[in-house]
Amino acid sequence: MSLATFTEKVTSEAELREILGYPHEAIRRKQLAALDKHCREFIGLSPFLLIGSTNAAGQTDVSPRGDAPGFVQIIDETTLVIPDRPGNRRIDTLSNIVQHPQVGLIFLIPGQGETVRVNGRACIIRDAEVLDSSTVQGKRPLLAIAVEVEECYFHCPKSIRRAKLWDQENRKTMPSIGQVIIDHTGLTGVTAQQLDEELKKDIPLY
Repeated sequence: MSLATFTEKVTSEAELREILGYPHEAIRRKQLAALDKHCREFIGLSPFLLIGSTNAAGQTDVSPRGDAPGFVQIIDETTLVIPDRPGNRRIDTLSNIVQHPQVGLIFLIPGQGETVRVNGRACIIRDAEVLDSSTVQGKRPLLAIAVEVEECYFHCPKSIRRAKLWDQENRKTMPSIGQVIIDHTGLTGVTAQQLDEELKKDIPLY
């Protein structure tokens, strides 16, 4: 199936507004051009974020970033720094930022319904002082993502509540990532358990 299958597409903002209406005045006014004290506090308490980026061809990517609360440095009211911890070396986000600087961030706090959204421009940095201050367990990141905030706001908790995201009783189990990779790639000569162990060794926490 492709998008051409669908026959009743909404193709304009005017049509969207006709269907969905307009936000309340308070919702329109909550968007800020800089991080106020509440946004800064939320980001300081957040151990997890999602970062959306786009390459020069318009292809998009969303990637998770996580660490202990406070891992994102708040340099000032319009500047954030996200350390680049060891990952799978695909560098999708970093490569996209080099090509196209616009990014979108969503910060989450476990148990909290609201999220904080930040949109802005990013660049990849190697400034020694900044990287030194992101050192954890003696491990200094090689790079970091600096974000110039252009807009930020609190997002309502409805999606988190509908998903019951923090409700442990609703958590479902999946096969291990080793098994998923074997099924996706057809990899032979290794068990899922062996691959899980290799992946743990290949991607240290810091």
